[in-house]
Amino acid sequence: MTIAIFALTAVLEIAGCFAFWAWARQGASPAWLVPGIAALIGFAWLLTKIDTDFAGRAYAAYGGIYIAASLTWLFVAEGKVPDRWDLAGGAVCLLGAALIIAGPRAA
Repeated sequence: MTIAIFALTAVLEIAGCFAFWAWARQGASPAWLVPGIAALIGFAWLLTKIDTDFAGRAYAAYGGIYIAASLTWLFVAEGKVPDRWDLAGGAVCLLGAALIIAGPRAA
C-alpha cells in the first residue's frame, strides 16, 4: 500500500507543480491554479498517510519516488526521452527510497 500512496502522491505533486509552471512559464490561464492548489493539498494530505513513525523518513523516501515520477512525467507529458544519466540517477534514487522504506530498524 505504501508504494501506491507514494505513486499517487507523486502524481498529485507533479500535476500541482505543473499547473503553476503552465501559468507562470507558459502563459496558461490563472484558472490552472485552482486544480493546481487542490492537487498540492491532496499531495500533502496523502504524504501523511505513509506508514512510518517519523515525517522525515517519509519525506526522504518520497524524494526518490518523486524523482522517478518526474522522469516519467518528462517522457509521458513532455515528450522528452530521459537519457542514460536520467535513468541511472532515477534508479539510484529508487534504490535509496527502497532502503529507507524497507530497511531493518532497531527496536
